[in-house]
Amino acid sequence: MSVEHADAAAPHGHGRVPGERHATGYDDETRARLTRDADEIVARYPQARSALLPMLHLVQSEDGYVSPRGIAFCAAHLGLTTAEVSAVATFYTQYKRHPNGTYTVGVCTNTLCGVMGGDAIWEELSEHLGVGHDETTPDGAITLERIECNAACDYAPVMMVNWEFFDEQTPASAVEVVDRLVAGEAVAPTRGASQVGTFKEISRVLAGFPDGRADEGVGAGEATLRGTALAKERGWTAPSFDADERAAATAAQVDDGAPEVGEEQSSAQHAPTTPADTSPTGEQRKQKSDDAKES
Repeated sequence: MSVEHADAAAPHGHGRVPGERHATGYDDETRARLTRDADEIVARYPQARSALLPMLHLVQSEDGYVSPRGIAFCAAHLGLTTAEVSAVATFYTQYKRHPNGTYTVGVCTNTLCGVMGGDAIWEELSEHLGVGHDETTPDGAITLERIECNAACDYAPVMMVNWEFFDEQTPASAVEVVDRLVAGEAVAPTRGASQVGTFKEISRVLAGFPDGRADEGVGAGEATLRGTALAKERGWTAPSFDADERAAATAAQVDDGAPEVGEEQSSAQHAPTTPADTSPTGEQRKQKSDDAKES
């Protein structure tokens, strides 16, 4: 059974309730379920440690963030230290190190979106929700983020909710979206699935477990496809690149001295471990980390 402890009051904006209890280990049923899913993830890769990224999404789908017990679970399952897992979890912004809201609302304030109104949208939402960047509303519904780029410049200014697109937003439309989410209404993005999923649901999809909704809604919109449409209208085609040309290009690379796969100095020849990984000191350090993991 899991052991629990009461946390102290959380920092403002992170959605924690003073005295809220958080499990420090998974109960047997949850651990067994996560283990089955983790085994399925690991089976996709030639090396177990390559499964770390989707496994972090998996534990995030369980806890709503990459929790200490989630880190320990990943480390134990993959034969890594908790420090190694934490180093990855703190590098990527999609992994949250404190409890996340049901919906992550990301407002692009990069150059084009900012010029087109992204900064105004951000300011309006921040004031309306009473939170700043990477902070969560007290009810736990919304985590607000500034996003560098949502990769949808053709629909600027763009906002995303759990990585679903809301195109050509205004401050008023953005506020309407978050108010509907807070009210528990079903909200459809501009493109993608017919309804925005919760943060936990989407984290499970990112772990590699499809929810069957990939073909719902609109995919690429008119603005995105405009170049393709113009090419068809005007008969534009890409230059051909046949097998002979490809072989010649490959030969040219070899002539330039680039090693082929498997040759000395190619990446395939790099040792998977170093002396530091297998030294007595390294083994002791790893054992101490393993001992600190949840039993």
